[in-house]
Amino acid sequence: MTPAAAARHRDAEPRLPARLGIPRTARPATAIALVLALVLVLAGCSGARPSWTAPAATVPEPDAPASNVDVRAELRSLIEDITAATASRYTLADDRGRWMDTLKVIEIPEAGTFAAVYHTWTEEDQAFHVELATSPDLLTWTWQVRLADRASQPTIAASSDGGYVVAWEQEPDPIHLAVARFATWDDLLGGVVAGRQELRVTMRACGEGTPSIESANARRIQLGFHYHGGCARDREAGGTLDGRFWDAHPRPEIDGALIDLGVAGHIGDRDRVTFRGRDLMLVEGQRVLDDPGTWRVFLYDQATATAEELHFRTRAGSTAFSNPTITLTEIGGRPAVVVTLYLLSEGARGAEDGPLLYYRLLPDGG
Repeated sequence: MTPAAAARHRDAEPRLPARLGIPRTARPATAIALVLALVLVLAGCSGARPSWTAPAATVPEPDAPASNVDVRAELRSLIEDITAATASRYTLADDRGRWMDTLKVIEIPEAGTFAAVYHTWTEEDQAFHVELATSPDLLTWTWQVRLADRASQPTIAASSDGGYVVAWEQEPDPIHLAVARFATWDDLLGGVVAGRQELRVTMRACGEGTPSIESANARRIQLGFHYHGGCARDREAGGTLDGRFWDAHPRPEIDGALIDLGVAGHIGDRDRVTFRGRDLMLVEGQRVLDDPGTWRVFLYDQATATAEELHFRTRAGSTAFSNPTITLTEIGGRPAVVVTLYLLSEGARGAEDGPLLYYRLLPDGG
């Protein structure tokens, strides 16, 4: 099993029941028929011959926002076909030759560079470590500093009021979340921590891990994570770190959306993006419990609490994908979407197993 697969810490919870569907709104044709019937009745009562003109077809305003379905379809068109990416790099490694497992990428505007946090495995101490690297082009990466030991599955975000936040899952057992603040980019580059907190396990679980940062400022950090409920299946959760106070809760709506699509195993890593004004999320789900070859990635729509499987196309036809991240940024002055995945060896083809990064420039006009 790959290092990234070995790093997973699994959860369990009873299977959630399928969610009730949301009723559809009345169709326009039904409303028109009702209006016509009413006109005919009134005309019959008065003895007058009815005169009726069909209403003009409804045309969306030119600047009307796209529907959730249209936005999801556009995002899928940008990220599913990896062979059509503007650039890609399989088995991504830093300048030391170490794979950049489960990396999360952000832009560092004040330094004119990109940064990524990721984990590496070292044989010397038989442990995972969280690392930071930088890149001018997203394809070549230079290691900068180690941020945490006996730690894995990191993520990073800029704080809205300055500085940066890094979160990861921390050993020893029970696996739990850790969060570190860095006051400036230079501090992050040097590994100078302004504050660090290890968060207690609050779910009824054997552990909590794979964090994603949904928002951050000097006071409050909102995280997504998975909890190892019942020691059998990973399930989704979210929490808020407000000062020193940590409050967490399960997210059965995300679990339910993937279970509705036949996901019977673990539901774990995720990353959120606001695309065309819509809050969407990439979520990993395992179709068959403890079968690494059945890991897939799903596009979850927060507005509708529904999901759809993403069918990635690689050059060699790999089939098992995990640890998704997604970032909107600019490359050469053009808007772009950056995606990272981990291709598990059980579904990899043509030596594609390991960390993958690719990006796609958005069409002119963004």
